[in-house]
Amino acid sequence: MTVEQAPPDAAATRPGPRAAPDAADAPDAPDAPDAVQTLGRWTLRPGVAVTELPDGVHLRGWITGVTLEGGPGLRVLWSRLAETLTADSALAADRSARLARSAPAGSPVRAALLTVIARLHEHHLLVERAGLAEQPDGTTEKTSGPWLGAVADRPATAAAALGRSRARVIAADPEGPLARSAARALERAGLRAEVVAGAASADGRVLLTATGGGAPSPAVPDGPERGRGEPAVAVGPPQDRGEPAVAVGLRSGIGFVTPVGSVAQARADADALAGRLRAREAPGPPEQAGLPALLASSAAHRLVCAVAGLRDPSAEADDARLVPGVPTVLVAEREPLRGEYRNWAGPVLVDADRARPAPALRTLTEALARIPVLTDRLVGVLDAPDPGTLPQLPVALVRCEVADGVLLSGAARADLARLEAVCRAAELRLGEGGEGGPVVGAGPEHARGRALRRTAVGGDAVPVSWSPGPGRCPQALHWWSVLVRRLGVDADVAVARLGASVFRARVRERAAGHLLGTAVEASADDAVAYAALSAAVGVRAAVELPEVRHLVTPGGASAVLARGADTAPWEDAGWTTAWLAASAAREPELQQALTARAAPTGHAPRPWEPSADAPAGVHALWSALQQCGFSVLSAPPGPAEHRGDTGGLR
Repeated sequence: MTVEQAPPDAAATRPGPRAAPDAADAPDAPDAPDAVQTLGRWTLRPGVAVTELPDGVHLRGWITGVTLEGGPGLRVLWSRLAETLTADSALAADRSARLARSAPAGSPVRAALLTVIARLHEHHLLVERAGLAEQPDGTTEKTSGPWLGAVADRPATAAAALGRSRARVIAADPEGPLARSAARALERAGLRAEVVAGAASADGRVLLTATGGGAPSPAVPDGPERGRGEPAVAVGPPQDRGEPAVAVGLRSGIGFVTPVGSVAQARADADALAGRLRAREAPGPPEQAGLPALLASSAAHRLVCAVAGLRDPSAEADDARLVPGVPTVLVAEREPLRGEYRNWAGPVLVDADRARPAPALRTLTEALARIPVLTDRLVGVLDAPDPGTLPQLPVALVRCEVADGVLLSGAARADLARLEAVCRAAELRLGEGGEGGPVVGAGPEHARGRALRRTAVGGDAVPVSWSPGPGRCPQALHWWSVLVRRLGVDADVAVARLGASVFRARVRERAAGHLLGTAVEASADDAVAYAALSAAVGVRAAVELPEVRHLVTPGGASAVLARGADTAPWEDAGWTTAWLAASAAREPELQQALTARAAPTGHAPRPWEPSADAPAGVHALWSALQQCGFSVLSAPPGPAEHRGDTGGLR
């Protein structure tokens, strides 16, 4: 495939942020110069490596790269582009004009040139010559070093911001490894730093702050007596307002770097992180140089990027595990030596951007993406639900630890079981599972559905005949068959109408009459399906973990998260995703009917938050749920038979 024939996505790699060409570079602008005519304004970023291939060329930048392959003429095409991109500023404009004249507008060669240039922009491999200083040898390089040219959209603006700013490293021990390493890293990045002797915080943590300005700090000498890369030591308090700040802490075998924020926010995050990581401390010999250097340089990197207007380092790796919009912390461990960014939903929100309410969760994908934030093994607030060695057929089972034992959750799929487990574990922690405890859901509609189903008690119940047979919902038939045939349970089901669009199904053991499962849904078939599924979960739980403390059974409230989910053309109601989407369409009517039943008794769900004297862990969990888009409502539980219903509790 030649370049001019390649589709827009033919060169597949990870795109990075780039400085988009001005409107004058857009070929679709009337009578405006295109990217070939304006190529002289651009040059390859510092550090870009070029490797010629038999039928093309490979370019690799700092974190992005692209391979362009086509016919034998592609290498010739690249050589013409390279003559302009690698020329000094005095010759670049002339070579760009000659290139444009040699490839007339509308010709295949011109189209190929535009395609290659577009790919270079797309993969962040070009930078404007503005702000690149001419060197005696005719090359171009950033006056503050090549690294800004390699990473910044506008290197000159970033360099100016660094030049106007001054950094302070506040530490109780100015000669400690964290303080000195951080100051040296700031200096080498172009941000002048001073080490301030003062009690930054407890446990030997270090605080890095930056101030804008232009005038040098009086505590930092400007004369030749100051060695290159050697920070001065000054004494003075930091300014707590208007300063971006990062805190870094190091304990035995583990350390952290907070997100960039105000001084107060950085200190609050550091206090909370130190508490979360205390159990992970690993007693051992004195710290080697590696871990303090890793933490100090990472903290300096975050502060420099904030001052220069660059992307935070956590965003550079395009880690799919990190949730956009949720702050990140770097946690580093000694054995083995490594550092990793993790999402962080801290308990204390000082800055306005951190205290801003998170968007409510709307889809199952969004909810599942935020579960790891809550259950991170190092900085999370809940234990992660995990299938481990539990069987996944005929029902999916997961387990997690809670304060008083083990919680087991089951559902039609493992992802649904994980969601139910997290919601119930959070409820137990927030309300200790007592009467009138909180109800947690992935967004307000999911939480409201879980809460309203627990209030669906009392009132008139009109029996409804139900038996498996043709015309019934495939899911109801499937789960009933799983219960009575595959699991061999001699069971019976009783269905009753509680009101308009409200049906209750109860599955009992035929001989002893023991209640095995119950559900409240918008249709008789849905109620039978969830009641039979809940019974199947209970039967398998009794085999796998007979002494489990908490059993969570599934319910239809989670169906709302599947609304609008993509389904394959062959997926009908017999497939779980299609069934959930169909149930989601009936959910608003069900919730409306249940709300009408609950309102007169004062049992309608309402927002819940912990009291001022609640334990700190409860406040931390509630804050984390809010930051992840989860909703917490209050609603009194139903009778004992309903406490195992629909994403509920036993």
